[in-house]
Amino acid sequence: MTNVSKAREQIAMMAKSIFDRGLTHGSTGNISMRLDDGTLLVTPTGSSMGFLDPGRISHLSGTGELLSGDNPTKEMPLHAAFYETRAATGAVVHLHACHSVALSLFPDIDPDNVLPPLTAYGIMQLGKVQLLPFFVPGDPAMGNAVRGLAGKRSAVLLANHGPVVAGKDLEAAVYAMEELEATARLALLLRGVAANALNTDQIAQIVTRFDVDWT
Repeated sequence: MTNVSKAREQIAMMAKSIFDRGLTHGSTGNISMRLDDGTLLVTPTGSSMGFLDPGRISHLSGTGELLSGDNPTKEMPLHAAFYETRAATGAVVHLHACHSVALSLFPDIDPDNVLPPLTAYGIMQLGKVQLLPFFVPGDPAMGNAVRGLAGKRSAVLLANHGPVVAGKDLEAAVYAMEELEATARLALLLRGVAANALNTDQIAQIVTRFDVDWT
């Protein structure tokens, strides 16, 4: 198989795993992946993550021209913003994961860092997660909001919509997304409880040891 074919198969496999475990549903969610030649593979618009045909996954040029496959997700401006502002980005995952969406609805969360510091891995894999306001799905303004962060965040949570995570490759992006949803679930389970979250010194130790961007 060519590099494009192998990458399409990898996207379909990871997407099905995400779907089968209930992290997204119906035709929600999308994945993109940057190849070595600068082109992008993107899940098609209106497709279900659980039933992707690898051969129909959109293949786009570096300038967004459709090279093969179906038309890409309408959320391309969101994906493109991460590739433009974070040079190390090799993949972007966007889901409508229920616990993350629920967390975005609470009025008292910190928009600069929506996830409480409950576990070391939440900090290691995500850094600070920025809350962005609500946008109509497909609105290019979502991409502009990500660009406004100037590459400082690898993960954001769209209010009333869902999380978006960029990673160095597809596996890293998917694993970080899973960590985000798991931490959001923990936050909801512990809501109203005086839980022993990580303290400032413990966070600093993790940030220093694992070279986490905590700005």
